[in-house]
Amino acid sequence: MPIRLTTYKKGSIIPSLPGNILTHSTELFHVYEQTPGYEPILIIASQEERPVAKLLAVIRRSVRLFPPALIKRCEVYGNGEYFDEQINKEELFGMILEHLTKDVLNNSFLIEFRNISTPLFAYKYFRKNNYFPINWIRVYNSLHSLSPQERLDSSRKRQINKAIRLGAYTCIAQKEEEIAVFLQILKRNYSSKIRKHFPDLKLFKLLTQLYPEKEVAKVFLVKYKEKIIGGSFCMFSDSHAYLCFWGSLRKTYARFSPGVMAIWAAITYSYEKGYQHFEFTDAGLPFKKIGYRNFILRFGGKQVSTRRWFRFRWGWLNKLATWLYQ
Repeated sequence: MPIRLTTYKKGSIIPSLPGNILTHSTELFHVYEQTPGYEPILIIASQEERPVAKLLAVIRRSVRLFPPALIKRCEVYGNGEYFDEQINKEELFGMILEHLTKDVLNNSFLIEFRNISTPLFAYKYFRKNNYFPINWIRVYNSLHSLSPQERLDSSRKRQINKAIRLGAYTCIAQKEEEIAVFLQILKRNYSSKIRKHFPDLKLFKLLTQLYPEKEVAKVFLVKYKEKIIGGSFCMFSDSHAYLCFWGSLRKTYARFSPGVMAIWAAITYSYEKGYQHFEFTDAGLPFKKIGYRNFILRFGGKQVSTRRWFRFRWGWLNKLATWLYQ
């Protein structure tokens, strides 16, 4: 039976759809739609009016300081969600990929696919559509066999125990005022990182408040004498938890290790709620020594190699990058 692809750019006309992967959900589409600087695109593959797959992409404005520029980039997390086990997923993804590329390339300087299920998934279809791969690292903690405490590095244990002994504690943000304070800390932390994108504050508020009946995202706070000194932002999808952002007043309250406490709060909550894996969303490139990756590995996780796929709008630049990363 022929496959029909339909593109949706307005949430009000999206039909009811199955699925439980947050990064390709209608809920996340609505959040993007209400966040300044974001343009969501949902592609639905149907067979005889029955949805068999969907893929959510988002075009976001990105401000670069060096060199100064305002560009648009399209990002996709994962390779979509599929509802028919009889269909060849890679072939169907290839159709969706070609459709998406033609639709957004004129409006995006760069298209990026992250967190593909396996490194070789749809390799020939990415190549066919002139994408090039860059090796990447994913770091995640398994929560299903051993407890987080059993996997924790000894130095991390000492930091956490010391912080608790000195009076620091963690909790889930309940009030909008608490989230606002945490976001200000987070924004100050990320404002000094030129290459790190920091979303509009509305995105965090919508994710934590728009769907109270579902566990979409939570903000974990670190406090000392009722003062917020750190926190983390975690999203949940199916059996996975994803640590997206964390920050702290690490200089003023260094002895309380607020950054460590913020991450630990998210990990332990995910374990207690029965999630199978806890992933740090951006561990960086494999050929670069990154202090951040060494820092997060001491929470008991492991690193695995993966790929990210890219496509530039400018043909000459895309050919050059393809030659460099072939």
